Amino acid sequence: QVQLVESGGGLVQAGGSLRLSCTASGPPFSNLHAGWFRQGPGKEREFVAAITWRSGDNTYYTDSVKGRFTISRDNAKNTVYLQMNSLKLEDTAVYYCAADQNGASAKSDYWDYWGQGTQVTVSS
Repeated sequence: QVQLVESGGGLVQAGGSLRLSCTASGPPFSNLHAGWFRQGPGKEREFVAAITWRSGDNTYYTDSVKGRFTISRDNAKNTVYLQMNSLKLEDTAVYYCAADQNGASAKSDYWDYWGQGTQVTVSS
């Protein structure tokens, strides 16, 4: 069983930065694929970024965050990060960490394990 705990959310002005963390307990994160999703007010949960571990770490991003967000992992700390720069009002959402032992997908129902979410609010 994998338990995920997110942290690092908060209130930030547009153009600012935040770094979200997702720490796993259970199997090492080095053996898991990890992703970040978000759900804005009145919206469906959407894919943000993913990092896979087979054949080295490969990263994937939704188009709206490319060049602004970076997903990375620290296996020694069993933690995955989402560095968010140049934040926009439309980035406001609850951000969720997800993990899976078999692969990664932009579809939220693919992932087996989820954190509780952390709120990110971007103000003007």
